[in-house]
Amino acid sequence: MHIRSFIGTHEKEWEDPHAFRHESLELTNIVEGSGLFRWGEKEIPVSAGHIVLIPPDVAHSFHAVTAIRFAVILMDGLPQATRELFDRLLLNGEPTVIALSPFDQEQYAQLFKQWLRIASSKLKDPERSYEAWLDMLLLFVSEHSQAGTQAQSVAHIADYIRTNLDIGLQIGDLAEKAGLSEEGFRKRFMKAYGMTPKQYHQMCKMTEAKWLLSSSDKDMQAIAEAIGFGQLHSFSTWFKQLEGCSPSEWRKAQRLYHH
Repeated sequence: MHIRSFIGTHEKEWEDPHAFRHESLELTNIVEGSGLFRWGEKEIPVSAGHIVLIPPDVAHSFHAVTAIRFAVILMDGLPQATRELFDRLLLNGEPTVIALSPFDQEQYAQLFKQWLRIASSKLKDPERSYEAWLDMLLLFVSEHSQAGTQAQSVAHIADYIRTNLDIGLQIGDLAEKAGLSEEGFRKRFMKAYGMTPKQYHQMCKMTEAKWLLSSSDKDMQAIAEAIGFGQLHSFSTWFKQLEGCSPSEWRKAQRLYHH
């Protein structure tokens, strides 16, 4: 297994001198800026948050519309299971552009930085370490990517929901932010996330509540307010309905388990 990685930074209107063709699997993330990805007769706009997956032996090139920065990974000789993870992300086995929401793009950037540290370290078992990291990265992309710009519009709203748990959210307002009708927004959100916006909102609230209960010493009132409950009683009732126990009982059980 051989992996090469680098950050490419280019000015506005830069372009590859010609179409490149190589035997490596390529995973290119647009970190900043915007440009064009070309292969065959196709020209696809790309911008920050897009990931371009390129199978071997495909002539392709990149062109910068604005100043642009790429995070590139080239992979050869992958184990079969890891190669299958990559291939599953391709559409009909062809070069594929997928989108990450801004929140997930930040997480991807952190994973890439971790890889740069791993690649420069002296490891006891580099092959297995590289394989485990690549599996994690590809699984992350698979779980969090959305195909196309339409899905990306609801991905931005999902980020907004996640970062505004302390306020009430109205479907009409969310649909307007996405530039969609309420019905269109609901359908597109369901297709992208497998749940309604309200269910997603509730899931995010519960995830944050459990994180605060297990990782902090904040009192119950502060946790309730952090996820949008003005009254402690309302928070406790909501938590118990979903989890079968009160938040204080859940916190106590977690601490007993971890000790």
